[in-house]
Amino acid sequence: MRMVDLIEKKRDGEALSREEIRFIIDGYVQGGIPDYQMSAWAMAVYFRGMTLEETAELTLMMAQSGDQLDLSILGRRFVDKHSTGGVGDKTTLLLGPMVAACGVPVAKMSGRGLGHTGGTIDKLSSVPGFKVELTQEEFLAQVKKIGLSVIAQTGNLVPADKKLYALRDVTATVSSIPLIASSVMSKKIAAGAQGIVLDVKYGSGAFMKTVEEARVLARTMVDIGNKLGRQTIAVLSNMSQPLGRAVGNSLEILEVADALQGKGPDDLMEVSLELGAWMLVAGEVVADVETGKERLSQSLESGAAWYRFLAFLTEQGGDAQAVAERRLRVSPWNLPILAQDTGYVQPYDAHKIGILAMTLGAGRVTKESSIDLGAGVVLAKKAGEWVEAGEPILQLYSSDKNMLAEGLQLAQNLVSVGSEAPELPPLIEEVIQ
Repeated sequence: MRMVDLIEKKRDGEALSREEIRFIIDGYVQGGIPDYQMSAWAMAVYFRGMTLEETAELTLMMAQSGDQLDLSILGRRFVDKHSTGGVGDKTTLLLGPMVAACGVPVAKMSGRGLGHTGGTIDKLSSVPGFKVELTQEEFLAQVKKIGLSVIAQTGNLVPADKKLYALRDVTATVSSIPLIASSVMSKKIAAGAQGIVLDVKYGSGAFMKTVEEARVLARTMVDIGNKLGRQTIAVLSNMSQPLGRAVGNSLEILEVADALQGKGPDDLMEVSLELGAWMLVAGEVVADVETGKERLSQSLESGAAWYRFLAFLTEQGGDAQAVAERRLRVSPWNLPILAQDTGYVQPYDAHKIGILAMTLGAGRVTKESSIDLGAGVVLAKKAGEWVEAGEPILQLYSSDKNMLAEGLQLAQNLVSVGSEAPELPPLIEEVIQ
């Protein structure tokens, strides 16, 4: 079997067999297939696509390329959740304690961010003392003890995806649906998930800009998961506006703390309750979504989710008291953006809000960039809310005066106030099972 023949076969639109896909993945991980041939194959996939059978086989081969977790120690059905990312998306941190408090264990490996803000691991790193790296034994023992742990992705989990993703990033093949779907799903399969809930976002602040693109990706991932024996559910959610009010690492942790104590923004709570309810359904704790939402709401009202969150922080070495007392470090230089007129705040461009947060220091431009964990943006007024002239609309935070000045220039062009309340699209578009 020769790689050049498989490149040619895919270039001509033919389907590859399981053995051929295994040859490609094994050869690439082991170094027998060079980057230039893998790049050619990825571009052939970009233009020619893959059948569901091919994509499912690619997912499985990638999942089997490294370590795989055995979660049978938990003694419960384990459900994983994945978001395709967005501006102000801190749902993992909110859902973990809520779902765990309802009886479904959450054992999650998350990544660091590259772009407008940090990833889940960066956000947790803003809690003093919090350990993002645990051994596999420590990780599973903690989940068994309190039902919740979130750690950085292990070094040998799906190495094929790490290599292929880095290659796609520099060969203009990132947006290939089969390659995106297999990348996401291979990590969920390797992490031992029996049920998978996907938050597939669309809009200006998401990778998929239209609902049609998001629907195709969601359908592909659901079909892959179900074909590989994992119950998979996808929720299509709108990311044309930032989710919640806080965009930035420690700022988002503080917003999660508020939300777990019943003071969360409506949009963040709506999306979190929807996703969490489906996690409870997939975890076979409840029979339907409405019952799931009731159980999650009870976990908030009783304080069970909040105390589970504090226990989670403490177990991983974090200063839970600092979070409870809102003593997380926030960047010292801050500046309000004031409304020039009285009226209704018009919709923000979520992507531009994300760029603003990154400009202030909250995100990475490259993998080597350092993050200012206390930097970011708080939306004092969200789209559709009434504001008086002279009131703050945005609050900017940075540790660098030059970054703050640059952010000011960007922010002034993001704010608009009108005489009529804008019509905002629904947050949840549809659910695909």
